[in-house]
Amino acid sequence: MTPSRSPMAEGIDWTLECLACGSTSTAEGLPTVCSCGQPWLVRYPKRRPGIMQRAEVRRRHGMWRFREFLPLRPFEEPVSLGEGDTPLIRLRRTATRLGVPHLWLKDEGINPTGSFKARGLSAAITRATAAGMRRFTLPTAGNAGVAASAYAARAGAEVKVFAPDTTPRTILSQIEAFGGELVLSRGHIGDCGKASRAWAAESGAFDLSTLREPYRIEGKKTLGLELALQLAWKMPDVILYPTGGGTGLIGMWKAFLELKEHGWVEGDLPRFYSVQSTGCAPIVRAFEAGADHAEEWNDPWTVASGLRVPGPLGDRLMLRALRETNGGAVAVEDGVLTEAAVTVSREEGVDVSPEGGAALAALEWLVGRGLVDRGETIVVFNTGAGWLYRQPGELRAER
Repeated sequence: MTPSRSPMAEGIDWTLECLACGSTSTAEGLPTVCSCGQPWLVRYPKRRPGIMQRAEVRRRHGMWRFREFLPLRPFEEPVSLGEGDTPLIRLRRTATRLGVPHLWLKDEGINPTGSFKARGLSAAITRATAAGMRRFTLPTAGNAGVAASAYAARAGAEVKVFAPDTTPRTILSQIEAFGGELVLSRGHIGDCGKASRAWAAESGAFDLSTLREPYRIEGKKTLGLELALQLAWKMPDVILYPTGGGTGLIGMWKAFLELKEHGWVEGDLPRFYSVQSTGCAPIVRAFEAGADHAEEWNDPWTVASGLRVPGPLGDRLMLRALRETNGGAVAVEDGVLTEAAVTVSREEGVDVSPEGGAALAALEWLVGRGLVDRGETIVVFNTGAGWLYRQPGELRAER
């Protein structure tokens, strides 16, 4: 099937593809998911971007420096708060303790709104507002709601955020500070998703849920593009990524494939490791069972609220990325991931979130079992700032 063009699509030189059923579509209007229910992936024409543009990328700033890889019309300005350009930090003391000399941490807590969610919501709200939408809704485990509220405010739009009432209070207060209308639920993010979709159907608001529109993943893709730039157009050997909805993992997999296609990098893709909590580990369970999809996790609970996603829509894509890169999946107990976050924060001066702690704890487990070679280049993701999770009065006296 060859997508047709229309005047509405003028300037849009990308199309949509579903890896589940093979369908393709134009990208005009407000695309959601494929008719088979699975996510669309954005596909760009072969003519962009050329190898000569690598040098130009270095002279720009922020996530949108990679505009040739992103869904922007010519001369179009994105809805932006300066997201991207987050530091890639050498963890020297932690590396010495674990015996892995080439250890880096990508610190997404430096983003506007304090997490990697800024990237995806910048891209999604850019495209939705370009299509005329001014009212949004989404479920959140916390950080996506903060980012959606901030970027909606930036775009002069409204957003209704459905969040579990167990979400850290600091995060909830940030949602309200940016003007998001907050609705709390006693359930988990899956329950919030049902409520958000019902509200979208009732009100006409556009649903920004993870992978229920194709552009959050394009924003998250810049994690991989930026990482390649920071490593002088080389790919690391191993990436450990704390996984809830999975857009970052899928996005980086897509990013590295696109970089290879255009000749910007060479060699094998990094081995991706999905990291979850033992209290909510649907991807780990599916990977270990050899399944191509994940069954919903009953009674999900973890202090790492970003990992509390019991039934991610991107399960098939995540599992495919893990297997195609010869990676794996690891679940970490809450006590272990919390201690890892505290330890590395004190070793390195980085404000590690519980999700980042999970990835660091998983690395120690993998190294101890010989699944990651001590001489490999390893990148661990800290997906958000630790301060967002700390409650007032939580600081303890010296031990």
